[in-house]
Amino acid sequence: MPRILVLDEHCVYRTGLHDFIRAKIPRAEVIEASDPKEALSQIRDACFDLVLFGARRSSSAVLDFLKLGREASPKTRFAIVSASNTQTDILASLAAGFHGFISKRQSDADILSAITDILSGRVYVPESLAEAGEANPLSSRFGKEALPTLLPEADVLKLTKRQREVLSLLAQGLSNKEIARTLAIAEATTKIHMAALLRALGVRNRTEAAFKASKLMNSTKPVSADLVSGGPGVFETKRPQPMASELSRTRRSAR
Repeated sequence: MPRILVLDEHCVYRTGLHDFIRAKIPRAEVIEASDPKEALSQIRDACFDLVLFGARRSSSAVLDFLKLGREASPKTRFAIVSASNTQTDILASLAAGFHGFISKRQSDADILSAITDILSGRVYVPESLAEAGEANPLSSRFGKEALPTLLPEADVLKLTKRQREVLSLLAQGLSNKEIARTLAIAEATTKIHMAALLRALGVRNRTEAAFKASKLMNSTKPVSADLVSGGPGVFETKRPQPMASELSRTRRSAR
């Protein structure tokens, strides 16, 4: 039975989210808190699986709460529930250490999906916000067999399809800009997925993430040459120019 703490200073939304969760997840025990101080007291007194923090963005007060909350209950997962719907706020929340970002503008079905995803262990990002205005997914450009598969050990990370695509390219050593161009998404979108992967992998930086990602790849499956190079006209590799000494030797031998 999941125990969920709903923290929001707005009574109407807090009560509404409480009732919504109780109706959709009948076995859940849902507790309300109107301010961070009250919420921290609740967290210290009881074990929660998930804390939903109603906040516009990751302010210093939000970061302080997250730090104290994680110290009091390391196994509890924390997510922002925000009226904002910008990619900047999503990235800031994930970078701060939250396990998910839920927009109050999402549909009931999407909010329910977000809560169940975070409870299951995923790092949640609303796909509609993370990839707003982006091109078609990778599968439509490269085909289902374009990316190397992940080993079964990766299943425990509970990654989304897009996160698995980013992880595969990260393992190949591509930069954020190269990943963005390969997947036909904005670099800011890549950063959002990368932040989610850092949280899911439990690493501190991109270098550690790339090392861990390489261990999760199925190296027995060949990687498409076009994918590594970015395809024609995307990441064309320039032939290295000969050094001056090599040019001189070539000219002498030609004589």
